[in-house]
Amino acid sequence: MNSEQRILVVVDPTSEAQPALARAAWLASAHACGLELFICHYDPYLSGERFFDSPGLKKARRQVSDAMLERLARLAEPLAGDGLDVITDVAWDSPLDEGIVRKVLASSPSLVLKDTHYHNALKRSLFSNTDWNLVRSCPAPLWLVKPHDLPEPLRIIAAVDPMHEHDKPAALDHAIIDHAQRITTRCNGELHLFHSYDPSPAIAGAATTIATPISVPASGITEAMQQAHSEALAEFAATYELPEAQVHLLRGPARELLPELAAQQRAGLVVMGAVARGAVRRFFIGSTAEQVLDRLPCDVLIIKPEGFVSNLRVEDGAGKR
Repeated sequence: MNSEQRILVVVDPTSEAQPALARAAWLASAHACGLELFICHYDPYLSGERFFDSPGLKKARRQVSDAMLERLARLAEPLAGDGLDVITDVAWDSPLDEGIVRKVLASSPSLVLKDTHYHNALKRSLFSNTDWNLVRSCPAPLWLVKPHDLPEPLRIIAAVDPMHEHDKPAALDHAIIDHAQRITTRCNGELHLFHSYDPSPAIAGAATTIATPISVPASGITEAMQQAHSEALAEFAATYELPEAQVHLLRGPARELLPELAAQQRAGLVVMGAVARGAVRRFFIGSTAEQVLDRLPCDVLIIKPEGFVSNLRVEDGAGKR
């Protein structure tokens, strides 16, 4: 990121606390880039959907948008006083995730930050439908922020898949590391690498394909997988000169191991890649199932593969002011 790039911050107009804004201001200062504070709002009662549109409804929409612009101006004022380049915008659009994506398509930010929720009793995030849809559809890197301060020193875990399983392109791993390294360097952090392998499906598959009642060589399958994954991860880590103590190869399902590692390391951020799978193009994250996101105790940064194209268009928004 540089001074010509800008971080888009999705501001929640229903909340006084704005964790994403605080995190974005910290990042903008570290990376010497600009900020854009953005509210996407929609009210069906003022949209003309339920009644014929009228000058009165148009006036009401303008008043709501103006009030939100005033709120953004109040949020921007102290940031500008600290020397940050801050602009603001409000859009009348729905649903929220599509409105955010249309804003991203229109302004091409280098990064998007948005708050996500946190459930104290379960100690895990509870992603909303908006969050999940943004994970799948946001074309820019998406940083989902938990409502707590980043730990110091900042530890960042990059989740990679050097075996290129799960339809994951090799270039995506390098994009994940590039983003993680830039943040680590600018914020004096510590970068860790994570990869896991799970021999259980292969062992179960081998058992079902054997017609005669002989034992399945589970230990042989496990050892072969461990060696292959270890060599691939070591080669990948060597490219970035990461010390062995910061490279973590774990056996088992990533949906359990990655949140556990993040908690053990007191990580502030996990960087992951989103890849498409199947005819309906639902998105899965790296080599994991979606549930890993709900279990992470820290912020998460989602990176899309090069060439990802959104199926939305800027001109398709609600667009009424």
